[in-house]
Formats: sequence, structure tokens, C-alpha cells
Amino acid sequence: MLENFSEIKVESPVDVIIRQVRALITSGQLAPGDKLPAERKMAERLGVSRGHVRDALQKLEFYGILRTLPQSGTVVAGMGIAALEGLITDVLQLEESDFASLVETRVMLEVQCVKLAAQRRTADDLVQMELALAAYEKKIRAGEPAVEEDLLYHLSIADASKNGVLKSLMMIITPDIINNYVKYRICDDHTELKAHHEHEEILRHIRNQDPVAVAEAMRRHLGDVSRFSQTMRDNTELSFRPSIDR
Repeated sequence: MLENFSEIKVESPVDVIIRQVRALITSGQLAPGDKLPAERKMAERLGVSRGHVRDALQKLEFYGILRTLPQSGTVVAGMGIAALEGLITDVLQLEESDFASLVETRVMLEVQCVKLAAQRRTADDLVQMELALAAYEKKIRAGEPAVEEDLLYHLSIADASKNGVLKSLMMIITPDIINNYVKYRICDDHTELKAHHEHEEILRHIRNQDPVAVAEAMRRHLGDVSRFSQTMRDNTELSFRPSIDR
């Protein structure tokens, strides 16, 4: 009997907002150059938090679908409806990417971030990274889940890289990373304590401004999750591979 039930996939509020924007553009209710309501009013109307609205608008702006103009607010980009709809479809499909691809992207971004952070970090950046690392340690010492604190530490490194595009890309994939880490139960007491020591090593190399050493430390740090995601991909490919009669 149980096998007759299907898994219920709950769509994230951010995706729902993006889909509504697409529907408004497709129907012509939102045209290129039109101004969107303020975040607060959108949140009240949609019945979601302002954070969800902000995340959706930031994602659409990053892909050039929306633009923020000084003293004018957020407007629809000046391109054709077909092009806008196609871009939004691509953004939504990005959310459905497999976990291995997500991890591969994270490794590429993180390695470049730490190399730049080692070269460009300021004294204030070091303070922010230390605070983020302390928050992570506090959670794991208390035996509490620390996935978000882990990723906030990595985002503090992205801040120190002084590269806004890299940070934006990190912000885009971070929610999916958190969801997948929780879904696959990647973090436990042992891995989190190991990760903390690796975080300390990464911070030490950034403090010493050694881009080569910190890049290698980051690759090692992400090695376990990279291998785990690749194993998942291999198993998925095998399960869908057609059998061959011999």
C-alpha cells in the first residue's frame, strides 16, 4: 500500500514568487520598464517574509531580468517578453540541478574566493571571519546543527574576496546547498568537528596571505562532500542505465 503514495514536493516561496513574476510578464501585466511594488507591500500581499521577496528579486536582478534604479526602485529589464520568460525559466531550472553539479560549482567558487581573500583581506575582514567561525564552534560544541553557521563562515570569506560577482553567485547557490546538506544528512558531530579544524586552517592561511596554501586547504575541506556527491551521481546514472541482453 505504501508504494502507492507519491512524495510531495513542496516548492520554495522564492520559486513561487519567481513563477508569479513570470506569469505577470507573460500575460503583459508587467512590461519592460514597469516598476515592481516595494518589498514590504509584496511580502504582505503574498503572505511571505520580506526575506523571501528579497531573495527572489535579487536572483532575478542577478540574471538581468530586473534592474534596480536609483530613486526609482526595481523595474523589469528593457528586453522582449519572450527573452524575459526564457531567462526566468532558466533560473527556475537551475534550482533543479543535481547535487553533484551544485558541489562542483561550489568548489570552483570557493577556491577562487579564498585565493582572492588571502590577497585582499583587511583587518576588519579577519574579525568578521573570526566571529563567524566562533558562532560555528559554539553550535557544534553545544551539539546543535551548524549548517547555516558553516555557510555563513564561507560567505564571510566571499566578502573578503572583494569580488561582488563571486559573492552573488555564492548567495544564489547557498540556499540549495543548505537544503541538500539537510536532506542528505551530510553534517554530523564527527564531520562538523573535523570541518571546524579545517576552517581554522583556512583562516590561518588567509591571515598569512598565502593564496596557494589556502586554495589547497579549501580543496581538502570540500573533498568529502565532493566524493559523496560524485558517488550519488554515479549511482543515479547506474540506476537509469538500460540493461543489455547478452
